[in-house]
Amino acid sequence: MKAWSANAFPIPVVAAGPGSQPEEDEALDYLPLPSGMDTFAPPRLPDHIDPASRATAVATLQGLLAAMRAWTFGTPGHPVVDLAPLDGASLALINDALGQGEVSARVLGETELRIQETVFAGIWRVVETDRGGRRLSDRIEACAMPAEVITRSLEAAQAAIAAPTPPQGVMNAPAVLNELLHAVATRRPGAAAHIVNLTLLPMNPADLAWLVEVLGVGPTVILSRGYGNCRITATALARTWWVQYFNSADTLILNTLEVTELPDVAPAAADDFGDSIARLEEWIATLCDA
Repeated sequence: MKAWSANAFPIPVVAAGPGSQPEEDEALDYLPLPSGMDTFAPPRLPDHIDPASRATAVATLQGLLAAMRAWTFGTPGHPVVDLAPLDGASLALINDALGQGEVSARVLGETELRIQETVFAGIWRVVETDRGGRRLSDRIEACAMPAEVITRSLEAAQAAIAAPTPPQGVMNAPAVLNELLHAVATRRPGAAAHIVNLTLLPMNPADLAWLVEVLGVGPTVILSRGYGNCRITATALARTWWVQYFNSADTLILNTLEVTELPDVAPAAADDFGDSIARLEEWIATLCDA
């Protein structure tokens, strides 16, 4: 397996420093629950739209909509629309029409994937480039999450990790690592995620630094802005992810490790996908009248 260097990865795992653990009489700074439901905000279209570009964009989005209606969510063969043949003006209009949603991802490898959810949950813009930055493919995928987020992370990972002897000061991290290794070794397809909440454990800075070093960094990082700022980072241990929530000051307030195919905060849900079909149909009608 190819090892990934933390120095080569754009967003490092952040460990809590001194003072990150609450005092006995101090309340934990939990991530606040949303006070209200977010409402769908359609993207902003340009003031002037070229008729030919509009016709191309509408035809492309209508094809996507038809494929989404015909597909059963969660089954193989999800809708994919190749945008490479489109001219620049039509592509720009499609990008404007789809907007940017709350989840984005970057996946490294022989080629690099940049993935951005649109304002329509479960509709993703996926751009693949070579190491020189040359664009190799440009597409729309409609699914819970583009599959390569999971497959590339797993291909670059190890089934087990031989941990070095922890240095002085490390206390509870070896027990956490053993728990993760056991969860990975005994995991069955479709099982619930095994979550270790480091925020609630007596972990000192040496513990956290050792875990970061031993677990390593995988090729994938995902950012989600759904409920606060969440950073999901693949480790070098198979199916093991850092899931970390930050407040508006970029202070770590919830720090977990999850053993699962993909943490639940990242992919789109079936209900949201169904809503996106209805909203996309309405938005195409708006685009036709623009």
